[in-house]
Amino acid sequence: MSSPSITDSHCHLDFADFDGNLEETVKNAVQSGVDRMVTICTQLHDEPKVRSIVEKFECVLYAAGTHPMNAHKQPMVNVSDLLEVAKHPKFVGIGETGLDYYYTKETEKDQKQSLLLHIEAAQKSSLPLIIHARAADKDIAEILESEYKNAKFNCVMHCFSSGKELAVKMLDLGFYLSMSGIITFPKSDELRDIFSLTPIDRILVETDSPYLAPPPYRGKRNEPAYVAITARKGAEIFDVSYEDFAYQIEKNFERLFPKAKIYGSAA
Repeated sequence: MSSPSITDSHCHLDFADFDGNLEETVKNAVQSGVDRMVTICTQLHDEPKVRSIVEKFECVLYAAGTHPMNAHKQPMVNVSDLLEVAKHPKFVGIGETGLDYYYTKETEKDQKQSLLLHIEAAQKSSLPLIIHARAADKDIAEILESEYKNAKFNCVMHCFSSGKELAVKMLDLGFYLSMSGIITFPKSDELRDIFSLTPIDRILVETDSPYLAPPPYRGKRNEPAYVAITARKGAEIFDVSYEDFAYQIEKNFERLFPKAKIYGSAA
């Protein structure tokens, strides 16, 4: 069995960390067996720049929204604007959006309003929602559960690092949990335990690059090529071969992001 390709389901290729060597970064990823990358636009005014990246590289897809830490810095997101950019053939998800009380608790009201608008866009577009949740487990669970009852939508908890209770609630809704480089850190036993109890068909992997590089690159700039390191740790957690784990997470990714199915390597 040949080693399968995998997808970095969440990275930020438009960030300044990749200025000057973006082509090399994408090439490195493909050579490492990462044949798709979803780059996330965190402020809608940056969408044209992100779109230009995905139109340059066949293997790069994108999503867009207003990151919760940016919700107070710009005009409130408009559902019609999200639906308009979602028409692009390589636009595969809504967000990232969510709640972050660790750094920006004081903007809770703006964050919640923004999140509700993103959920509405996901419901109307039938595209999956990409959620950032930090130090806000109770509120994020209440909002997502309530809005899901109003109108169903699909969702991934990006870079999941919350507690078991939130994990169970999100899985009960049929949502996905995404592994980042955090699961490779020595002190992440509790998080690895949570993932070990998660159905393997609800798992994605990501880098969140340029952040959270796994060992042996920890403390350096992360990049999509390193998602394979996280995937290998994921295979260990589930006690399966890397090949079997990689095949499964690719199936999961394409189930959640159906617009991505026709895109692959050829960087």
